Amino acid sequence: MFENNLLTYVIFSPLIGTLIILFLNRANHKAMRWVALLSTLFTFVLALLLFFRFDGSIAGFQFYQEVSWIETIDVAYRVGVDGISLLLVMLTAFIMPISVLASWSGIKHRVKEYFVFLLLLEVGMIGVFLALDMFLFYIFWEAMLIPMYFIIGVWGGKERIYAAVKFFLFTMVGSLLMLVAIIWIGVHASHTLGHFTADLQVLYEISPGIPLALQSWMFLAFALSFLIKVPIFPLHTWLPDAHVEAPTAGSVILAGVLLKMGTYGLIRFCLPLFPAATYEFMPIISILAVIGIIYGALVAMVQTDVKKLIAYSSVSHLGFIVLGIFALTEEAMQGSIIHMVSHGLSTGALFLLVGMLYERRHTRMIADFGGIAKIMPVYAAFFLFISLSSIGLPGLNGFIGEFLILLGAFQSQALDSYWYAIFAATGVILAAVYMLWMYQRVMLGEVTHPENEKLLDINPREIITLVPIAIFVIWIGIYPATFLDKTEASGRQVLEQVEQGRTMYRATQAEIVTENEILHLDVSKKITYPGNTSR
Repeated sequence: MFENNLLTYVIFSPLIGTLIILFLNRANHKAMRWVALLSTLFTFVLALLLFFRFDGSIAGFQFYQEVSWIETIDVAYRVGVDGISLLLVMLTAFIMPISVLASWSGIKHRVKEYFVFLLLLEVGMIGVFLALDMFLFYIFWEAMLIPMYFIIGVWGGKERIYAAVKFFLFTMVGSLLMLVAIIWIGVHASHTLGHFTADLQVLYEISPGIPLALQSWMFLAFALSFLIKVPIFPLHTWLPDAHVEAPTAGSVILAGVLLKMGTYGLIRFCLPLFPAATYEFMPIISILAVIGIIYGALVAMVQTDVKKLIAYSSVSHLGFIVLGIFALTEEAMQGSIIHMVSHGLSTGALFLLVGMLYERRHTRMIADFGGIAKIMPVYAAFFLFISLSSIGLPGLNGFIGEFLILLGAFQSQALDSYWYAIFAATGVILAAVYMLWMYQRVMLGEVTHPENEKLLDINPREIITLVPIAIFVIWIGIYPATFLDKTEASGRQVLEQVEQGRTMYRATQAEIVTENEILHLDVSKKITYPGNTSR
């Protein structure tokens, strides 16, 4: 019974903490922090159980659960997990306790509301990764948007309202397009099945038969929604503002989990549902991904704000992931999935480190620092370690994903050009430039500002926050098989779905062409027949 409902427990367990916090005295901040921490740790324990009980050799969805909801349109509570969603659920459950610890001393007003929104956000994020019903997916997708809007808008920086509204509007536009596509594909299914359905697994089976014109429009509606969330160039303009203005935990969650919802959506929906359209739009999206890699790195290089620099680095890193997805090779797909996790860890840790410095100095300007390594040596060591992981140093997590993506893109028959990989590889070099140059200006040299001389090194709570991330950075870098083994079968299945769907579409088109040729021949015979009076 427990195993049958395990996914439901993972999704909704944060609600226990939410209810407890709601009943606590508003002035009891300490209790609220501990309840939020214990609640997120409990969810992480449940996610670990899911990870260890998951069979990586099985390509399909496991722990599947279905409960009827709206029978007339075949909408149900359908949840399941495969290797792709498993790692993202693990990443979410891992990031959340760290986000609570990052908020321990930084959040001092409206503490009750803050932790309630944080736990509700976790419910929405995990629900997105586990939903196998299109309607349910959309509910979780929208539900996740509301807490994040308030986290940025209430506890953010000076321009928090502008950043929150911009984040909300960009995401809402994409969400509405996705809703139209969900209704559209459900109506199309009714022509084939005789009834409307939101069951994703059923839609997988019938979607390859959708005509290319319809596939293209549906693909665009879904893809735009997900590419805004990624975000890919030129749809990225909301991201720097949201990152800069969000509180530290908000930036960690945004970089660590929310951006991955876009890339997850591309893998889960766009590729298998619209295989013919995937090949149609693959060159355009791949070019935008490569532009994003280079553009994000170049813009990061000229930033004067450390947090904005890291925000633009996300645009570059997410470009790698999108390129890997649309390379349509096993190596690139594996690289994209593991790089989602790696980016979540490395960039999340960088935002944590910037937040720690901001709490002490109340500025993020690179020019306001210098020589910090002499005053905060432990902090500087962590910053260097995480920076090297973000760059993609061999032996650390960032290298594995980028190497597999570039290898897969180079070998990709679908892309049919190694220039994608060559141009994308320049992003690795540029990443080293902007990260190491920023580290040199902030950490090395002489202490030029007297305000920095009295800064305190990181405390035990902050070390406890960073050490778990550092462990996984090394673990993924040295022995990625622990995680790649869980995703291999699922990644291969997605690529097979795309290829099978494309083959089915081609066969259908060939039949249509053949029928038209036969009709044309029949008509021709009638016209040329000597005794035909119609002549």
